[in-house]
Amino acid sequence: MNANHEKLDAWVDSHFDEEVRFLQALVQVPTDTPPGNNAPHAERTAELLAGFGFDAERHPVPAQEVRGYGLESITNLIVRRRFGAGGPTIALNAHGDVVPPGEGWTHDPYGGEIVDGKLYGRASAVSKSDFATYTFALRALEALGANLAGGVELHFTYDEEFGGELGPGWLLRNKLTEPDLLLAAGFSYQVVTAHNGCLQMEVTVHGRQAHAAIPDTGVDALQGAVAILNALYAQNALYKLVTSKVPGITHPYLNVGRIEGGTNTNVVPGKVTFKLDRRMIPEENPAEVEATIRRVIEDAAASCPGIGVDIKRLLLARAMRPLPGNKALVEALQRHGEAVFGESIPTSGTPLYTDVRLYCERGIPAAIYGAGPRTVFESNAKRADEHLVLDDLRRATKVVARTLCDLLDAG
Repeated sequence: MNANHEKLDAWVDSHFDEEVRFLQALVQVPTDTPPGNNAPHAERTAELLAGFGFDAERHPVPAQEVRGYGLESITNLIVRRRFGAGGPTIALNAHGDVVPPGEGWTHDPYGGEIVDGKLYGRASAVSKSDFATYTFALRALEALGANLAGGVELHFTYDEEFGGELGPGWLLRNKLTEPDLLLAAGFSYQVVTAHNGCLQMEVTVHGRQAHAAIPDTGVDALQGAVAILNALYAQNALYKLVTSKVPGITHPYLNVGRIEGGTNTNVVPGKVTFKLDRRMIPEENPAEVEATIRRVIEDAAASCPGIGVDIKRLLLARAMRPLPGNKALVEALQRHGEAVFGESIPTSGTPLYTDVRLYCERGIPAAIYGAGPRTVFESNAKRADEHLVLDDLRRATKVVARTLCDLLDAG
């Protein structure tokens, strides 16, 4: 460990109580998505950042676009810090939106309560934690006063749960940022360099509504939906035969997460709607995957007399694949991760999908790393009593600060 790394570690340690208070303040402002009224959180974040001397650019997404997406308000934030001339611009991206807390909590999901070295709250682990990791890593770097070349941008965005197109996607489309490298919010001790893609679709099954006393006068849309669902679920057995070569990613799979339909128990349902989620391994072709899903649905519907279907694509998130330019970033994260955590830090893929793909699609090399737990399951992310081990936050902040220092070193 060189002298700069020692100074960075010492700064993080001496400011860690402040970092924890910052994270608590972020958790205490809800960002449940849906409904997705997230502009107030962005405003609160900007106020807190101003207290550190950071001028956060506020980039509100037009209301019509947001409402058309099924959300209420989005303001994305960018903080830009430039050091010496030359060198890369490194973006650090974390998302503030999160699924609603649901039931079963034993701690206030918006309390930021600390018990036994763990901070509890919705988004405490994924990924408001990395608002703190990245902010305080940048503060430590500034305090170092070293000879650096390049710059750092904080990208705090609010559309990951709905696919990211109005978060990083919107910033990139509008040319508000063009970084050379990206580091994005993590959820494991590993450095993640690849992730699954995701196809989400809405299927509406049409029959003909009738009184349940005379069912032959109708066409039961629910029975049609059952036939389609059985055909879709049968695909999961086939998906297990398709394996990825990326460590951490196994095989494709399909999930139906929402079903609604019918009007009452004494009415033959005339319409049933369900939404499906098909995870795609990096080796799959998204167009072929979608065509196959549509064919399975249409063939099953055709086997049910009187049944019709409408199929709507909701989201097509492409898989993240490693880009050659991420080598220096990945190796620095691994090197400092091993030094700080005292264990080997491998690279891996993840079956999740993230906003990182939107940067990679524009040729920006990226990696995923932050204050996430050893595994997503351990943190209860997206479940009751989500929490972050505070020592993980402290250590990840040191790793990121050291990595930035190495990559921006002017020599």
